[in-house]
Amino acid sequence: MVVTLTPNTGIDYTLIVPEFRLDATLRASATAWGMGAKATDVSWILGQWGAPSLALGFAAGEAGRRMAAMLRARGVHTDFVEADGETRTNVVVVCAATGRQSTLTANTLRVNAGHVQALIARYSQALPQATCVVLGGSLPDGAPDSLYPELIRLARARNIPVIFDSSGPALRAGLSAHPTLIKPNQAELAELTGHTPHSLADAHRLAAQVQRDTDIDLIVTLGSAGALALLGARHYHIPPLPVKAVSAAGAGDGVLAGMALALSRGQAPEEGLRLGFAFAGAVLMTAGTADFRPDDARRLLPQVALIPWPQHPDGVRAPQSAA
Repeated sequence: MVVTLTPNTGIDYTLIVPEFRLDATLRASATAWGMGAKATDVSWILGQWGAPSLALGFAAGEAGRRMAAMLRARGVHTDFVEADGETRTNVVVVCAATGRQSTLTANTLRVNAGHVQALIARYSQALPQATCVVLGGSLPDGAPDSLYPELIRLARARNIPVIFDSSGPALRAGLSAHPTLIKPNQAELAELTGHTPHSLADAHRLAAQVQRDTDIDLIVTLGSAGALALLGARHYHIPPLPVKAVSAAGAGDGVLAGMALALSRGQAPEEGLRLGFAFAGAVLMTAGTADFRPDDARRLLPQVALIPWPQHPDGVRAPQSAA
């Protein structure tokens, strides 16, 4: 079973407005609720797909209870540690005129040492049934920087694959414990390397540097440029799917869900890439964060292209035209 763990849980409320203006009352043309944190997004997506998972993490207040109920309604098993404060409610504002969006969030969840130890204990109890672990998101107030490294090491000691998706200091700390796979976006890749990629080739060069330095595989999501996947010696460019985007919130977590399902089932990582980017494309087509219609994912699945990125003798990689 896939086990997901989210220290800083949240739910998202999306509002689609015709245009965004300051000092004005904005009337939404559509609204939607969805998950609001990386690893619980994976459980949310897998539940919609009919695949079982166990969602762990901290939760608090009415928003935390609502989040857990939403997950259980999709068939997700939950075992959250009750913390202080309130699970975050994030507001996603999508401007229909431009297709751009902003997320308003606040760190309203608080934990202490007792909460942390309780979470580690529940996670340790869940690991014997885990076939893949997904860890992700920011850390709430009171959580130590050592939390992610400890969680990763506990799973890797059992040879359980770990997918890890975070940013900033939490991402750097987690890398020290050697997860199986990370999924930075363009900004997070720049944080890791100290350089901003200005082209697909730049992004690949920087991603390959991270892979060499850490011996960790990675998928880099690049927005309109698609994505790069570096899986051992096999590197791919994944072009974007031709879908009309309603909201991008949670699309990258679709990639995590596909990879988690493949690793959980012992399938080739390429199968996870195909399913994950089909999930991502389907998520783009809905307003709710990490929400999607399974029929959309099934329709998009055969359209996902994995374009090999071969190694040349001079160390420079360039994409092939053949899928």
